[in-house]
Amino acid sequence: MSADVELQNISVTFGNFYAAKNVNVKINEGEFFSFLGPSGCGKTTILRAISGFLDPSEGKVLIGGKDMGGIGPNKRPTSLIFQNLALFPLMSVAENIAFSLEVRGVDKIERRKRADELLELIALSGQGDKKVHELSGGQKQRVAIARALAIEPQVLLLDEPLSALDLKLRQKMRTELRAIQKSVGITFIYITHDQGEALTMSDRVAVMNEGELEQVGQSNDVYNFPQTPFVATFVGENNAFHCKVISTEKDFVKVDFDGVHFFAKAGGDNKKKT
Repeated sequence: MSADVELQNISVTFGNFYAAKNVNVKINEGEFFSFLGPSGCGKTTILRAISGFLDPSEGKVLIGGKDMGGIGPNKRPTSLIFQNLALFPLMSVAENIAFSLEVRGVDKIERRKRADELLELIALSGQGDKKVHELSGGQKQRVAIARALAIEPQVLLLDEPLSALDLKLRQKMRTELRAIQKSVGITFIYITHDQGEALTMSDRVAVMNEGELEQVGQSNDVYNFPQTPFVATFVGENNAFHCKVISTEKDFVKVDFDGVHFFAKAGGDNKKKT
């Protein structure tokens, strides 16, 4: 599978501070890929670098194999959904969805046709004439997604779009968002601090900490086989013990914890032996 988005040695500095440091990752075409990490870990910085709102201090962003250096946000094959949905209150739902097409000079008939197609996709058929204030929180979220998809981007970028919703609605929107992604078949890059969102929706997850990638892998692998102490404690509910390594035997290490010996399998599949 070809890489749709590739980050090559991306670093972003502010003075002596690294907001992102030596980030290397390939995101496959049609993949739902999430950057997961605590606040301030650099995940939104990476999203801004991909979208073109921030120039990396070092490294390259490639989309579809093309270097995006010097190409502004409006010229990149991406759409971005902000944490604040920023829907236009004086426009109808259909006008919100079709706004980017209007800016591009698409005629009114084609704009409405595209809006109706997207309303069907997000299960809001026949509600294009409603105003934004008449919608529920989940419906507003879906309209924001439809608006971002109107120009048929190659990559959709999502910056914690579910964070303002209540728990029950967030859980529902996870399912709907994943279904939309599968339906349109484009690459989704999702930013979140919520491991539940990342692990349930994503094909792969990149865990970030202090500007660096800690681990990249499928959700089950990240959860069950953490590669660093940070991933082991940040993802899932785990108990961490400070042990002394006594010896290594093939795929296992023998450790001592307060006089009790364990054989620990690489990847965190720990089994007590003595």
